Amino acid sequence: MARAGLTTERVVLAAADLADEIGFENVTVAALARQFGVKDASMYAHVKNVRELRERIALLASGEMIDRIALAVAGRAGKDALVAFADAYRAYALERPGRYRATHTQLDPALVAGTTTYHRTAEVTYGMLRAYGLSEPDLTDAVRLLRSTFHGYCNLEAIGGFGAPRSVETSWRHALDALHVALENWPGAEDGDRA
Repeated sequence: MARAGLTTERVVLAAADLADEIGFENVTVAALARQFGVKDASMYAHVKNVRELRERIALLASGEMIDRIALAVAGRAGKDALVAFADAYRAYALERPGRYRATHTQLDPALVAGTTTYHRTAEVTYGMLRAYGLSEPDLTDAVRLLRSTFHGYCNLEAIGGFGAPRSVETSWRHALDALHVALENWPGAEDGDRA
């Protein structure tokens, strides 16, 4: 029988907090049970296994992250929206490292099917990019460019990978300026390929 007071939501939130403390890869059912002071078996009333636990952390984190980004970009367009999006992304990645790592987990489609998180993520991201006049397939290419740039920068920053004396913040601002220019001058625009 599950311990009184434990719910799936409470278990997943505690696991997400644990991921930020010890690293996403180190979150196990046993480690979580220790956090609650219960036997491992008590956790299995809420999650089937460590894979499901980690997938639920990923879903929680993805929802938190897009909520933060959506709030930041609300009412903005063009470069203002791009900068707000990027800054919210970076802040989440640096403040919540375990959760952020979780957002890169491949999820069971059945788990995702009952949520709106990924639809909302696409809606916010594509909405921000449409202000640049992009349509498919350019939207997908632009999303991939932004995601890889933001992810790479945040990962390198988190591990202290920028050793040059130049301010990391200044480099971030210049990277966003460059992305804005790239989006405004997307390849194919001169050929009338954009909508």
